[in-house]
Amino acid sequence: MKNKENLKKFLVITIAIFIIYLILLVILNIRQTHIYNANVNIALNNIITNIKENYPEVDVNKIVEILNKESLNKEDILKQYGIDISKDFSVAANEKEYRIFLILQILILLLLLLSIIFILIKYNKKQNKKIAEITNYIKEINNGNYSLDINDNNEDELSILKNELYKITVMLKEQSENSFNDKMQLKKSLEDISHQLKTPLTSITIMLDNLQDNPNMDLNTRNDFLKSISREITNINSFVQVLLKLSKFDVNAIKFDREKVSLWNIVKEAEQKISVICDLKNVEIINKNIDLAKKSKIVCDNKWQVEAITNILKNCVEYSSNNAKIIVEYENNPIYYEINIQDFGIGMDENDVKHIFERFYKGKNSDTESIGIGMALAKTIIEKDNGYILVESKINKGTKFSIRYLKTS
Repeated sequence: MKNKENLKKFLVITIAIFIIYLILLVILNIRQTHIYNANVNIALNNIITNIKENYPEVDVNKIVEILNKESLNKEDILKQYGIDISKDFSVAANEKEYRIFLILQILILLLLLLSIIFILIKYNKKQNKKIAEITNYIKEINNGNYSLDINDNNEDELSILKNELYKITVMLKEQSENSFNDKMQLKKSLEDISHQLKTPLTSITIMLDNLQDNPNMDLNTRNDFLKSISREITNINSFVQVLLKLSKFDVNAIKFDREKVSLWNIVKEAEQKISVICDLKNVEIINKNIDLAKKSKIVCDNKWQVEAITNILKNCVEYSSNNAKIIVEYENNPIYYEINIQDFGIGMDENDVKHIFERFYKGKNSDTESIGIGMALAKTIIEKDNGYILVESKINKGTKFSIRYLKTS
């Protein structure tokens, strides 16, 4: 196991204390030996001095030689005077010193034991405190309190656990906030959907009431009502279809079938889809650099990219005047392929430009029948295929959409 900083500290301190006490014991034993030697030497010196004074004919060197002789004399003379060589001190001072040193050694060992016990208790107390803190944090998290400062810079096991708990807390906090934001977004979306459906449904209800209340209604008026009802139902159906598509993107329920497709094929198919509304307003779409568009190929889902470009072109046509022109140009640089779609319609102010890709957003100059999610769907689709969209616009000057697809190897 790694990151056991506290345990390492405990072991280091314990070993250091043990070494200190061991050094004290060694010093004490060395001191004891020196004192024993001094006492014995003093006793021998007294003996030799007395012998020399009382028996001058005795050779002192002979006495010293006898003292340094390693072999033990079998005759135990000291035993006659109550001294056991293997048990008792022949020098009385050594026995006193022995008792003192024995007591000191016992005290040192007791101090060593108490020091280790103290360190263990302190270490255990610190660990218990951390465990209690972690337990308290978990209780707070269970109560929904995620505003806890539990980040720990230490590296022991409990600190690692604490840091992991901190990460979980941050994640839970984010999830809680996201959940709240999702609920608010869902609430707003439902309000927007309700608002979008309320107007056409109200119109349908009024017209149906008129038809029911006036069975003898003029045939032309009746037909006009039926056409209006049909148009409103078509708008509702279109709204629901786009909404379902966006919802599928939100839950990643759409699988893209990607292949290499030229920009020209995408734009050409999109133009075909809006040909009817172009004819109604006599709007002409002019393509420039078609050869470059045919050579510029991106890896994408052709069907969905056609839908994205269709929504953008449709938006340009709807906000262009009759007999207007829309310019489509293509660019190819080392980083991305680009489609630029320029209309010369009523344009948008800066605030509308900022919000144009938001769901259900309708600008100041929006058509009354606009549902405000076509551009959001277009942006979502383009970004799914490694692209992004930019928009520039000026009031009464027109709007330019730039769709860029990053090149992939």
